[in-house]
Amino acid sequence: MNWRLDFHKDALKFLEANHIIIEKISAVIVKALKKFRGESVNVNIAKLSGVWTGFYRIRSGKVRIIVEFNFDERKVYIEKIDWRGNAYKP
Repeated sequence: MNWRLDFHKDALKFLEANHIIIEKISAVIVKALKKFRGESVNVNIAKLSGVWTGFYRIRSGKVRIIVEFNFDERKVYIEKIDWRGNAYKP
């Protein structure tokens, strides 16, 4: 698909601290992109509002991934990855 995947440094710290591999997050992002293309994929994604306007939330178990998609430049920027209780705090 040739999409570029960028992570905020805090998101990478969360992955490292909790021993989560980047490939697992990448697989969830690929599912989200397939959902945007109209495929029937099992991924829980929602558009955010308020402070997080322009971002999407992807639910993966107890982890929440706050991500921004740039469809024109084919880039995905993962702003934050955190547990569900902490993910939405700016």
